[in-house]
Amino acid sequence: MNITELTVCELQEKLKNKELTISEIVDSYCNRINEKEPEVNAFITTYLEEAKNKAKELEKNQTNGEYTGIPIGIKDNICIKGTRTTCASKMLEDFVAPYSATIAEKIDKENMILLGKLNMDEFAMGSSTENSYFKKTKNPWNLNKVPGGSSGGSAAAVAANMVPWALGSDTGGSIRQPSSLCGVVGLKPTYGLVSRYGLVAFASSLDQIGPITKDVRDSAMLLTLIAGKDEKDTTSEDNGSKDYTKALKNDVKGIKIGVPKEFFGEGINEEVKAKLYEAIEVYKKLGAEVEEFSLDIAKYALATYYIISSAEASSNLGRFDGIRYGYRTPEYSNLKEIYKKSRSEGFGEEVKRRIITGTYVLSSGYYDAYYKKAQQVRTLVSNKFNEAFEKYDVILTPTSPVTAFNIGEKSNNPLKMYLSDICTVSINIAGVPAISIPCGVDSSGMPIGMQLIGNKFDEETILNVAYSFEQEIKFREKYKPEFKK
Repeated sequence: MNITELTVCELQEKLKNKELTISEIVDSYCNRINEKEPEVNAFITTYLEEAKNKAKELEKNQTNGEYTGIPIGIKDNICIKGTRTTCASKMLEDFVAPYSATIAEKIDKENMILLGKLNMDEFAMGSSTENSYFKKTKNPWNLNKVPGGSSGGSAAAVAANMVPWALGSDTGGSIRQPSSLCGVVGLKPTYGLVSRYGLVAFASSLDQIGPITKDVRDSAMLLTLIAGKDEKDTTSEDNGSKDYTKALKNDVKGIKIGVPKEFFGEGINEEVKAKLYEAIEVYKKLGAEVEEFSLDIAKYALATYYIISSAEASSNLGRFDGIRYGYRTPEYSNLKEIYKKSRSEGFGEEVKRRIITGTYVLSSGYYDAYYKKAQQVRTLVSNKFNEAFEKYDVILTPTSPVTAFNIGEKSNNPLKMYLSDICTVSINIAGVPAISIPCGVDSSGMPIGMQLIGNKFDEETILNVAYSFEQEIKFREKYKPEFKK
C-alpha cells in the first residue's frame, strides 16, 4: 500500500480501522516531500519535524476527531500565526504572521497537521507560478511544464502526492486553472461562502479560498469544514451548516447542463475541445439533459477582470511601502526615496505591472472610462449568469484553453499569459461557484480539465455532477503523473 496515493477519505478509514497510525501517515508524506520536492519545488516553507512531533503528540494524547492527524498544505498567502507568510514576494520574505486566518483556525481545531506553506505567483498574480520570488514550481506530469497559477504549488503538491489535499485562493481561476493543468480537483466556492479573514488580499471583491484535492469527495469534505459565516469578514454570508458530502448521489438523471458555444470557440485547443465533447456524451449516457446555448460574455470578461482586479490590487498593495509593512530598501536619503526604492526592489515585474495598470484606471480622467465601465460590465456578466441558471442547473466549459505549457513559453508575453484565464475569470466576476475536474489527457499525456459552474450557493449540484462523472471515467485509476524530464 502506497500511503501517499490514498485520498483523505481512505486515510480516515485506515485510521479508524487501526490499519495505519498518524505517525505512519505523516512519516510517509515527509519522506515523499524529501523525495519529490527537489524536482517539483512546490513548497516555500516546510514544517516536517514539527509535523512529526505533532503526530506523536496526537497519538500520545489519543486525540480523536474526524480529521485528527490528516496532513495538509496551505498556500503561502493565508496567514497562520507564527509561520512565515511570504505571498512568494521579496516584499514579505521575512514576514511572520501574528495571527491566523479563520480557515487556519478551523483546521487547527480539527487537529490537522500542517506540512508546509506552498509556492504561488507573487501576491497571487499569475497563471503559471513563474512569478514567485523564491522558485519556479514544476508540473509533476512533465517537469518541463508549468503547473498553472497562481495556486500552482498547491496543485502540484497534491498531484505529486506530497500532500493529500491543500488550500488555495482563486481570484480569476487560480484554483481551477492549476488543478486542470495538474490533473486534480479544484473548487472555487461562491463568493462569501468561505471567510477571507487572514487571506492577504489581491482583489477583495474577487478573492475566494477553496480546496484542491485528489477527488471530488475530498473536495466536498474540505468545503464542509471551511465554509461558514465569519464575524471577522463582513463579506462572508450565512448559508447554514451543510455537509456537502451528502450531495454526492452519483445520479445526474434529469439534470440540465448548458454548454455555452462561445467557450468552445477560437483559442481553445482542439484536443481540449475533443475531450470536453466526449465528457458531454458521458453525461448524456448518464441521463443528463445537455443543450448548447449562447453565453456571450467571454470577450468582455477578461478585460473587465483585469481592470477590476488591478484597481483593487493597486489599492490593497499600497500598504506595502517599506514603512508600514514589508521590505525596506537599505539605501535611501529621504522619505520619498524609501517608498520608491522599497516598492521597486520589493515587488516583481508582474505585480508592478498590475499596480501601475490599477492606478491608471482609478486615476482622475480615466476612472469613468475604465473602472466605472468595468463595474457596469460586471453587472451585465452577473445578469447573464442569472438568466442562464433560470434554464440550466449547471454550465459546462473547458477550465483552461490549453494543457500545461512549457516553462518560459509565455513569460515575455503578458497578454498571451492573461488569455490562460479566458474560461475562468467570468465566474469570479459573477461570484458564482465552479469546480474543475480532470476529464482525460491529451496526446502528450498532459491532463485536461472540465469546468462545471453552478448558481450562487449551489455547490451541492456541481459537486454531485462532478462526482457522477468522476465515478464513471475513473481518471485516477487510469492516469498518474510521470515526472517526465
